[in-house]
Amino acid sequence: MTFTRRTVIQALAALGVVPALGWRAGETIAQEQPATVRLDYAYYNPSSLVLRRFGWLEEALAADGIGVEWVHSAGSNKANEFLRSEAIDFGSTAGAAALLARANGSPIKTVYIYSKPEWTALVIPADSTIASVADLKGKKIAATKGTDPYFFLLRSLNEAGLSGTDVEVVNLQHPDGRVALERGDVDAWAGLDPHMAASELEAGSKLLYRNIDFNTYGFLNAREDFVAQYPELTATVLEQYERARAWIQENPDEAATILAEEAKITQEVAERELFERTVLDIDPVPGETHAEVLRAVIPIFVAENQVKPDTDVEAALAALLAPETAASVVAAEEAAQSFGAGANSVVMGKAEDLVHRGAMRQILRFTQDIRLAPATHPGR
Repeated sequence: MTFTRRTVIQALAALGVVPALGWRAGETIAQEQPATVRLDYAYYNPSSLVLRRFGWLEEALAADGIGVEWVHSAGSNKANEFLRSEAIDFGSTAGAAALLARANGSPIKTVYIYSKPEWTALVIPADSTIASVADLKGKKIAATKGTDPYFFLLRSLNEAGLSGTDVEVVNLQHPDGRVALERGDVDAWAGLDPHMAASELEAGSKLLYRNIDFNTYGFLNAREDFVAQYPELTATVLEQYERARAWIQENPDEAATILAEEAKITQEVAERELFERTVLDIDPVPGETHAEVLRAVIPIFVAENQVKPDTDVEAALAALLAPETAASVVAAEEAAQSFGAGANSVVMGKAEDLVHRGAMRQILRFTQDIRLAPATHPGR
C-alpha cells in the first residue's frame, strides 16, 4: 500500500509520535480557512517554479476548497513590497532583504529556507579594464536596492576600504541592470542569477568579484498574522516546498528545463544557475546558522543608513526567524519515512481513508484505539 505523506504525518501527529501541525489530539478542528493562499514565484527560487508547474499545492488544498494564487517577484525588494501590502501571504527573498524589511517594520516571519545560493557577484563588461573592487571608486554601478546583490556590493566595497558613497549606485531592477551593463551605461553591476549567468554566457561579461559568504540564504517569508491564524495551512505550504526541493535534487535536468522555460533562458544558463550556484541539500529549518550569516550584515545596515537610527536590528533578527513549523514538518517527514516503512498496512490503510475523507475526529478516535494495540505500531 502506498501512503501519502499527509496521511502518515496526520496519523502520527494524532498518535503523538510527531508534533501536531496546527492541532493537537483531543481538540476540535474547526479553523476558518482563507479562500485563497497567495504565494510568489521567482526565478531565483527554483522550488517555487517546480511547485507552481506541478500544481502540488493546489492538489493538497483542493479538498478544503482553498485556491492558490501565484504572483511573480522580480527580486527580493518586490517580494517584500508584496508582503508589506498584503498582496501575498508567502514571499521569496534573500536573508538580508528579509532582515532589513523586518527591521524597518514589516511584520514578516521567515518560516523556511529554500536554498543556499551563490546567486550574486560583481559583474563587469567583457572589455572592461577594471581589475579589483578598489578600482570601482567613482564608478557607476547598477544594483537593485533592498536585495542581496545590493548588500553584496556594499559588503564588497567595505572589504576594499570603500563605502556606498564612493560609488554612484544606479538603482535598477535586476534585468535592467544587465541591460545597462551590456549597453555600457554603467561600469559594473551587482548581478543576480539567472540574469548574471545569461550575461556571462551570452555577452561575455566577467565576474569581477565572487564571495559565497557574502550571499545570504534564500528565505521563504510569510505574513506574521497569516502564520498565527493558519498554522496548519502554513505547514501544508512547507510540506509541498519540501516535496519540490526533494524533486529537484532527484531530477536536476528536468528542474533546469523548468527554470529555462519559466525564465525564458537557455538550458545552459539554467544549468549554470542550478548546478553551479544553488545548493539545495541544506537544513530548511531557520536557525542559528542563518542568524549568524545575517549578523555579519547588520554593521552594513547601520553604516550605510539602511535602518533608522537606534533601530535594534538584533531584536528584529530574533523576531524574524520562526523555525517551529518547518521543524515540525521535517520531524514529521523523518518519522513518517521510518513509520511508513514498517507500519501495519491495515492500520495505515484505515488512517489513509479517514484522512482522505477529512474525518479528523474519527482519526483521533481511531488512533486512540491504535494505542491499545501496540503490536500494530512498531516502536510503541
